[in-house]
Amino acid sequence: MSGHSKWSTIKRKKGVLDQKRGKLFSSIGREITISARLFGGDLDSNARLRQAVKKAKSINMPGTNIDKAIKKGTGNLDNVIYEEASYEGYGPNGIAVFIETITDNKNRTVGEIRHVLSKASGSLGQSGSVAWNFNRMGIILIEESAIDEDKIFNISIENDAKDFKLEDGYFKLFFDHNALYQKIELIEKIPVEVDSSLIAYIPKDFIKVSETDGEKVEKLIEMLEDLEDVQNVYSNYEIEQSG
Repeated sequence: MSGHSKWSTIKRKKGVLDQKRGKLFSSIGREITISARLFGGDLDSNARLRQAVKKAKSINMPGTNIDKAIKKGTGNLDNVIYEEASYEGYGPNGIAVFIETITDNKNRTVGEIRHVLSKASGSLGQSGSVAWNFNRMGIILIEESAIDEDKIFNISIENDAKDFKLEDGYFKLFFDHNALYQKIELIEKIPVEVDSSLIAYIPKDFIKVSETDGEKVEKLIEMLEDLEDVQNVYSNYEIEQSG
């Protein structure tokens, strides 16, 4: 009996991992598709697409999946049209939630997001209701071992970086989000290998919550991230340290 129970647990865990892997493939696939739709399917001339493909390869996404996602974006496959859409809302304790999506059906997406927020005692807000509390930044990550700190510091100054940090083995260069892919191309021409990049919403201020409430917020974010259309979720909560 215990063996059966253990095997059931293993199957459930494998199912969860497979589901999360599938969600990750889908999320990056959509990023590839919309990058190709907006700026073309040529990797050499499309820095956003190049970064998305690099991310896909880092999680071992099959090459056929990558090619299919690019063809969807360039109109050579299917007739599904993906759009980028963002939503704003509130979670427990009034914390701000900013949600980025890529979707082929905005009505479905907003309904799913509203349902998840409501289950967590939150609510969907209007456009602009929480966005003011975030700075939208383009961030470039370069491995610490790939370049001398003085050199990367000079590169950050020459390219008008807003900020420069060394964290967790990576140099992080912060730029205006509109200039991110232009900066990637300039840095790669030096040449310096860009490990990864992202556009993120960074809170200007934080709302402190208890450990218990922090767990509720983290559960909400996890449920939102599990939605098929959701790409990224940002919030402004900070868990108070007890003692």
